[in-house]
Amino acid sequence: MSVPLAQHWNLDSQQTFLNHGSFGACPREILEKQGSLRDHLERNPVEFLAFQVEALLNESSHRLAGFLKAPASDIAFVPNATHGVNAVLKSLRFAPGDELLVTNHEYNACRQTLDHVAEIWGASLVVADIPFPIADAQEATSALLEKVSPKTKFCLVDHITSATALVLPVEKIVPALQAQGVEVMVDGAHAPGMLNLDLAKLGADYYTGNCHKWLCSPKGAAFLYVQPKHQEKIHPAVTSHGRNSTRKDISRFHEEFHWTGTSDPTAWLCVGDTLDWMSHLLPGGWEQIRRQNHELVCEARKTLCARWETPPLCPESMLGSMACIQLPEMKVGGVPLADGSTLASPLTHALRAEGITVPVISWPSPVGDMVRISAQVYNSRPDYEHLADFVNGLRV
Repeated sequence: MSVPLAQHWNLDSQQTFLNHGSFGACPREILEKQGSLRDHLERNPVEFLAFQVEALLNESSHRLAGFLKAPASDIAFVPNATHGVNAVLKSLRFAPGDELLVTNHEYNACRQTLDHVAEIWGASLVVADIPFPIADAQEATSALLEKVSPKTKFCLVDHITSATALVLPVEKIVPALQAQGVEVMVDGAHAPGMLNLDLAKLGADYYTGNCHKWLCSPKGAAFLYVQPKHQEKIHPAVTSHGRNSTRKDISRFHEEFHWTGTSDPTAWLCVGDTLDWMSHLLPGGWEQIRRQNHELVCEARKTLCARWETPPLCPESMLGSMACIQLPEMKVGGVPLADGSTLASPLTHALRAEGITVPVISWPSPVGDMVRISAQVYNSRPDYEHLADFVNGLRV
């Protein structure tokens, strides 16, 4: 990572880090801010947690709400997007025979939550197979809508798929499903900071997203957006004091979600500062960050596809700041790399030994094994050339 901006992160300068998508990376200055907040907390934990933190959380949530273009009253902090999905799904009530809709690209942790909830209520899980490779966004919309029936009550759909890095057309999917009486939750784990969000305009019933990924906040910062008409029925995954509170100066929604027991709230409190700090990193602010990352990942994908002689798996219009590239035939440790997760592991270890951090993902035929690259402001073209060269050295 030779880009001057990399100096703001604690990432190992000897590593080629192409996996911002998995857990993000927090700038040094924000980590120092979090450390200062922790010091303040520990100087008087009772004063901080009992008397100060509520106002600080309110300020942070208002700053985040402005960035997401949604009322602060409709947004609550959660530790991560998986918590957000769990909170919604485990609050809702279904009946035997109800259908819950999801795509074959859904993040495994959230898919498991959906499976579990369907089992509890005797509901049926319906999976829409979105093709991959994919020619255009309409294929995704059509695949999902074709699975809707009069029994469909709920749909969980990714904004950006984790395994395949596709930006799905949720602005079309959400209203189309709602028009048929389906409540829609968007799993936007990767979207904040990667895409220009307008949650009020999107109008999803529920939306959850991480702040520790593309916003670069500390780990443990995420949010859940719930439309006002649903807030009375949605509760956090952990029940605590807020459930029977008689306070009138704070919403039940916020009181339940923002206090589920003793925890470290400093990641949430850093979100507003992270938004401001990142907005001054480039002259064009967040718009330039999103554009620059998108352009870099598109350029990197072209380079890798050309070097490995593999086809692009989706149009550039369905990419944000990540992309999946099909791997060529190769040998790792003298063993051919075949389709399937079993033989993807040796490549992962070989990449780690080379100092390249990038996920290796297996997808059903005809794709097989692929890598998912990320582009953040600390990345540069040589990072992807390093990956290209290493893989080419393993080709059959």
